[in-house]
Amino acid sequence: MEDWYVFSEAEMSAIGLSFKVALWCAILVLPIATLIGWWLARKNFRGKAFIEGFINLPLVLPPVATGFILLLLLGTKGLIGHWLNELFGIRIAFTYYAALIASMIVSFPLAVRAIRLSIEMVDPGFEEAAKTLGASTFQSFIRVSLPLALPGIISGFILSFARSLGEFGATIIFAGNISGETQTIPLALFNQIQMPGMESSAFRLLLVAVLFSFLAMAFSEYLVKKLHRSN
Repeated sequence: MEDWYVFSEAEMSAIGLSFKVALWCAILVLPIATLIGWWLARKNFRGKAFIEGFINLPLVLPPVATGFILLLLLGTKGLIGHWLNELFGIRIAFTYYAALIASMIVSFPLAVRAIRLSIEMVDPGFEEAAKTLGASTFQSFIRVSLPLALPGIISGFILSFARSLGEFGATIIFAGNISGETQTIPLALFNQIQMPGMESSAFRLLLVAVLFSFLAMAFSEYLVKKLHRSN
């Protein structure tokens, strides 16, 4: 009888893929979310509420609906995907990149929200003071705003990573559930739950998912508190 703690090759593949997708998702989301967060925190303009609503839409939209929208846009017969496939031979749907894009879309609002709130807590007077000393808007953003908002930026990175680890609905629709290519921990767990006699495998995947998520959030809280103490 197989030991309950021995991971199969398929399980290790799902765990490795989940970590890879989550890490790249957080890395790619961070710079865009930082710029958007600063823009929303510092700028007032007509239609701002509409932009905020659009950015936050994945938070309230069913993940399956998000995946279906991505499929309509980037599938091989989609609005953009058809053009990419015909002209460049690029296929996104049901590939690793589809899993990555799905994770980025659903985690992006969380990163933006965390970063925006952190930047809003930075006194704009510091940025204005930097400008009076000759710094440009970009220089004041890099040298003043970012260091002071660092706790929120780290939180945004970790939230994006953790949300990606738990992504299921958009991924299964847009990327499919292909073992070794798009099957992440939630998708593998979904498979094992439905198969009789696979309770041990499901339990192992559950433990890994909980452990990854807990460590990510705990590390985020530790860094934020450490940075606050140093400030």
